[in-house]
Amino acid sequence: MDAHDAVEGWIARYEQAWASNDPDEVRALFTEDGEYRFHPWEAPTVGHDAIVEAWLDAQDEADDHTFSWSLLAADGPTAVVQGRTVYTDGDVYLNLWVIRFADDGRARSFTEWYMEPPAGPDA
Repeated sequence: MDAHDAVEGWIARYEQAWASNDPDEVRALFTEDGEYRFHPWEAPTVGHDAIVEAWLDAQDEADDHTFSWSLLAADGPTAVVQGRTVYTDGDVYLNLWVIRFADDGRARSFTEWYMEPPAGPDA
């Protein structure tokens, strides 16, 4: 399986977990000792229980957003993904994800950057 296929499968599972907020689906994305950085400058949230708790604390509704993405780079177990999240309330976020995969296809490390594009006529 090539890198794009592996990332595509993982992101499909991520989107399903994002929509369902099912703890088992969230847990299945990460290794038991996985690290999730909601912001690159913060210490990671480590382990299944902590990741699920943090995820549920910040959960979105299943139908309040759309997400599109493209694979920017892949090198061995590391992938860089560019995404765009559009919420039904009009908020838009640009995303950059760095995902480091374990051999079994789960993320052992996930770091996200999300930014709001500038407002105005030139945006």
